[in-house]
Amino acid sequence: MKMHDDIHNYYEKLVVEDITKRNLESTYSDDIMADLCCTVLNQLPARYIRYDVDMEFYLPQTERIKMEQQVQTAIDVAISQVAKKKELQK
Repeated sequence: MKMHDDIHNYYEKLVVEDITKRNLESTYSDDIMADLCCTVLNQLPARYIRYDVDMEFYLPQTERIKMEQQVQTAIDVAISQVAKKKELQK
């Protein structure tokens, strides 16, 4: 079976959107951001799709809001873990 390049986890898009809203790239180094993203995504379920437009069209608004809240919570947890890690490195 050939793996398609267009298959991806929809949560990745939501995580990037929230990170951008929070402007976290200006707060943390690239290395810390990579750890933060992994920590966030590991807290979330996988939701694989081919096309974002299909997900956005067929996803009920209540489920979209729930997913965004899950992302926000996961980012908050990851930030607290990253902050602890940064303190330990000092």
